[in-house]
Amino acid sequence: MSEQTQADNQSFDEKDLDKKGADQPNNESQSTNSQAPELKKHSFEAEVAQLLHLVTHSLYSNADIFVRELVSNASDACDKLRFEATNDDSLYEDDGELRIRIAVDTEAKTITLIDNGIGMNEADAIENLGTIAKSGTKAFLDKLSESQKQDGQLIGQFGVGFYSGFIVADTISVESRKAGDPADKGVRWISDGTGMFTVETIDKTTRGTTITLHLKEEYSVGEDSYLDRSKIKSLVNKYSDHISLPIQMRKEVWQEDVVEDEGSSDEQASAGGEMVLTDEWETINKASALWTRSSAEIEDEEYIDFYKNITYDMDAPLTWTHNRVEGRVQYTQLLYVPKTAPVDLYTREQQHGLKLYVKRVFIMDDAEQLLPMYLRFVKGVIDSADLPLNVSRELLQESRDVKSIRDGNARRILTMLASLANSEDSDKQEKFAQFYSEFGDVIKEGLGEDMGNQERIAKLLRYATSTENSVTTSLEDYKGRMIEGQKAIYYITADNLAAAKNSPQLELFKKKNIEVILMTSRVDEWAMNFLTAFDETPLQNIAKGAVDLGDLQDEEEKAEASKAQETMKPVVDKLKAALGARAKDVKVSTRLVDSPACLVVGEGELSPQMIQMLKQMGQDVPESKPTLEINPDHPLIKKLETSEHFDGDFDKLAQVIFDQALLADGGQLEDPAAYLKRVNELLMR
Repeated sequence: MSEQTQADNQSFDEKDLDKKGADQPNNESQSTNSQAPELKKHSFEAEVAQLLHLVTHSLYSNADIFVRELVSNASDACDKLRFEATNDDSLYEDDGELRIRIAVDTEAKTITLIDNGIGMNEADAIENLGTIAKSGTKAFLDKLSESQKQDGQLIGQFGVGFYSGFIVADTISVESRKAGDPADKGVRWISDGTGMFTVETIDKTTRGTTITLHLKEEYSVGEDSYLDRSKIKSLVNKYSDHISLPIQMRKEVWQEDVVEDEGSSDEQASAGGEMVLTDEWETINKASALWTRSSAEIEDEEYIDFYKNITYDMDAPLTWTHNRVEGRVQYTQLLYVPKTAPVDLYTREQQHGLKLYVKRVFIMDDAEQLLPMYLRFVKGVIDSADLPLNVSRELLQESRDVKSIRDGNARRILTMLASLANSEDSDKQEKFAQFYSEFGDVIKEGLGEDMGNQERIAKLLRYATSTENSVTTSLEDYKGRMIEGQKAIYYITADNLAAAKNSPQLELFKKKNIEVILMTSRVDEWAMNFLTAFDETPLQNIAKGAVDLGDLQDEEEKAEASKAQETMKPVVDKLKAALGARAKDVKVSTRLVDSPACLVVGEGELSPQMIQMLKQMGQDVPESKPTLEINPDHPLIKKLETSEHFDGDFDKLAQVIFDQALLADGGQLEDPAAYLKRVNELLMR
């Protein structure tokens, strides 16, 4: 009997599905129907119907990907059986040689994929093929609608690759039996992808799943035909060569046509020939996991193809590292840094992590415990020789071995990035610049999350400065440019580069030609709470606390500052009264040159930008009031000393000066209308 189970004249949507051809396996999926089974009709859930519409109309620009998706599913089914069988060897049913087979039937215009993996029962078939149980599907569908050019990447990420078969097929039939179930508990699932599917019970003597694609006309003839066996082989080699299971097809051999030579009854002459199928199955992939091979024998193209297969990324990775780690814990790591950041990089509830294998047995996807959160963009595989096969996510959180692997992965990735950052090769420098533009902000999270690698992370950071607009200056570069007598690394945080460069707090530093690092990422202020020094040099936020330039400030300047404190005392006292609860204090500034005033917060207090960001995130923010610093040499401040302004418009001027300082610092006015009214009234005088 042919491998493709006959449908016993069962029709679906008035289509005859009972097709049988020459290239059909004959020993994998024997099923019989001794009596008419009960046919049950079901509707796809709404999201599947929406997905199928996208698949059949516009999802993939590259239809080849269905081979990758279905082979990957078959491999997962075999991996799952191998895992389950570690506790119950009987699930192998005396057939422990796991494999995937592909058959092409040119007459019936079908492609059949057969695996002897875990298989499905009827409930599994309805759940796995009729619904999308994985969370985030709605978001997935929305992304497809908005950006179909990323379709190949997204469909794999959300685990709905089975439906890719409907790109090339107008009908798909699935026959399966779950390992350990009796032969009469097999299931047949059939659908044309238009909203309905049928399920019936069948007899199936072998475990596993057989998927038959009845190809659409446009994919069964001409250049786009998938009935070309060499094309299927090529696609398997391209997309699935790394699969550690043998992927097999029927072997073809050349058979010559012979005729008797008219000159001799004992001799024959060749009259051409053709390729014919044999009953022998041949393996068409390397059937060895890429990471188990020596890195010396793996070509870059193989690494790139493997990355694309496990991530569904259309682009090649930016860089990668492949190592065998020996010691108390033994494991193999194959880690990739993507070229571009995923759309969900900052969605912390989204699953991230590496694929985990134990002694080549697949355990789980997205093992987030194998990487610190600030490296969640890294993709790849870990194959441990020490973890138990029955490891769970809970056990991963508690395991000392896992912590050792996580620490080793972090060090390896940071070392790899450092080699790019410190290289004199222009290509590697360009790669690091691209990495930093995509992942620089998320790397900064490590300053607070990974104290053991804080120094390594700090060396990777790059910033713009008051003398350099491009984000290329490292902390080490800055230290090398510090002027004589400078004892701190000075920096300022702001919403953007323009706001940072025009901040009033920079004025004194510009006057003295002291370079200041400009930090414009939303994560910077949080991250710098954890990095207080670099290479034994303290870091100082020039917008927090008092400015102490030490030896960079001469005695004459200090004397002038002390004198200003005394002469401006009446103005300072009246400003305190006018501002009331808006300001924590009012002081005469030593940091201003051109601006009338600026706002300063104390060491350890939140800046206005940080307060604003936390409020936008819906978090409760502790009350924090800034200190107003005034420039005693500015004409506007001097006006406050005159009797006219001191008595009449002082309160309005005080509020305007405070509001302008707040705006210059990147803050938001609580009452913009009141500010405009005060300004207009002063202008009209």
